[in-house]
Amino acid sequence: MPDRKSYHHGNLRQALVDATATLIQETGPLAFTLTEAARRAGVSPAAPYRHFKGRDDLLEEVARQGFVDFAQRLEQAFDGGQPRPLTAFMRMGQAYLDFAAERPGHYMAMFESGLSVAGNADLSAASDRAQRVLIDAAETMAGRLPPDRRPPARMVANHIWAMSHGVVELFSRGKPGGRSPVGPAEMLESGALIYLRGLGLIGE
Repeated sequence: MPDRKSYHHGNLRQALVDATATLIQETGPLAFTLTEAARRAGVSPAAPYRHFKGRDDLLEEVARQGFVDFAQRLEQAFDGGQPRPLTAFMRMGQAYLDFAAERPGHYMAMFESGLSVAGNADLSAASDRAQRVLIDAAETMAGRLPPDRRPPARMVANHIWAMSHGVVELFSRGKPGGRSPVGPAEMLESGALIYLRGLGLIGE
């Protein structure tokens, strides 16, 4: 059992979030319990209720923290579209894959737990920030086209997001993508390039 210093140092809330992210990684977002999260954090089963209303409240905080980190990674990867919008756009794809690989518990809480993002204002704001990065990137990519030929930026952002999520799901946790002749990064990049070229956002 972990040392109880997390509780005594006043970090119980974060200790529970970290323990839950690990549990989700191990068992999935639907199987973890507050009791087990408390045990992993080294506190009594009643202690989580000092900071969280219940299981879903804790799960939402794991997802919120995930979205905050996720948005920061996307922002850093895009870097205002430098040195070229397409290069920056492709970097965001790698950042997406890296986040899913490095923080799987948070990723599953964000996208596989069935949470209602709209029901939590802080969670919704964090999710919107991540989507805003993709929308801004899509708008930057479309800047080379006349206004009447630019596809809706939100549509492009959502399509790329869905494509990225699909690649993660295909290759994660022992799924069939492991038998693919190309890796996840190559699959995402090739799919994104085909899509962007079809919209006229990049040249032939």
